[in-house]
Amino acid sequence: MLASGIKKKFKEDKVSIGSWLSMAHVSIAEILASNIGGSATLIGDPPNILIGSAAGYDFMTFARNMTPIAVIILIAFLGIAWFLFRKPLMGEHSSTHDLEAFDTAALITNKPLLIKGAVVMVGVMVGFIAHGALHIEPATIAFTGATILLLWGGKDVHRALRDVEWVTLFFFIGLFITVEALVEVGLIEMASRALLDLTGGQLQTTAMLLLWMSSIASGIVDNIPYTTAMIPIVQNLGKTMPADPLWWSLALGACLGGNATLVGASANIVVANLATRSGYPISLFGFLRYGIITTVVSLILASVYVWVRYL
Repeated sequence: MLASGIKKKFKEDKVSIGSWLSMAHVSIAEILASNIGGSATLIGDPPNILIGSAAGYDFMTFARNMTPIAVIILIAFLGIAWFLFRKPLMGEHSSTHDLEAFDTAALITNKPLLIKGAVVMVGVMVGFIAHGALHIEPATIAFTGATILLLWGGKDVHRALRDVEWVTLFFFIGLFITVEALVEVGLIEMASRALLDLTGGQLQTTAMLLLWMSSIASGIVDNIPYTTAMIPIVQNLGKTMPADPLWWSLALGACLGGNATLVGASANIVVANLATRSGYPISLFGFLRYGIITTVVSLILASVYVWVRYL
C-alpha cells in the first residue's frame, strides 16, 4: 500500500528526488542494513526462524544471543557506509522546491487499514516476545495475526489468496521434502562426519568453519535453502559437541552472508526489483563491491563475538 502510494505520487508530481540522491546506492545501503538488523531476532530473517524452530530457541533467547552482535556490526556498518557511499550521495543536490513539492501525506492511501494493521502488528510482536512462556509456535502467532487482519480489514479472502506467492511456498515445501529425503538415505550424516574429520572434531574450528562457510555458501545459493540443508547437519554435529555455538555460527553466517551478493538473501531481490522498476537498477557487480566489504568486516566481528562468548 505504501509502496504503491510512493510510485503513484512520483508519477503525479514528477518530483525529481533522484536528481539529488543516488537511489541505487540508497537501496544498496538499505539491503545491507536490513540483513544486519535481521540477524538480531527470531523473526528478523527467514534463516533465523528455521534455526529457532530446529534448535528450540524462543524469541527472547534469540534476542539475548544475537542482538548484541547485530548492534555492534550495525554501528560498524555506519562507518563503512560513510566510507563507501559518501561520494555517490554527495554528487548531486536538490532544490528546496523539489523537496517541498513532495507531499508525504499522499503516500497513505488507506488510513483506516493502516491503523488496523498497526494494532495487529503490535499484538503480533507481543505474541512473539511471549510465545516461549505461552508455549505457542511463532508460526501460530503469525497466522493468527494475518487472519485477524484479513477479517478485520474487510478484504476479499479470494483476492488475498491470489496474491500469495504460491510458487515460493511450494519451492520451500519441495526443498524441505528433499532435505528430509537426504537425511533418510544417510547423506546428511556423511556430510556431518566429513565436516568433523575436516576440523578434527574441535568445537572452535568447527564453529569458525561453519560461520565462514555459511557466509560464502549463502552468497552463492541464497541463505534460506542453504540454512534448510545445514540444519540437520548441525543437529548431527550437536550429538558430539555443544550445539549452541554451532547454531549461533550458522545463524550469523547465513544472515551476514546474505550481504555478499545480490542473490544472497530475499531482501536483496525484493529491493533490487523495486529499484529496477523505479528506474534505478542495481547490477550484480555493482552490488558486489559494496557487499563483499560489508560482509568481510561483519564476519570478522562475528567471529570475535562467537569465540569470546561461546568458545
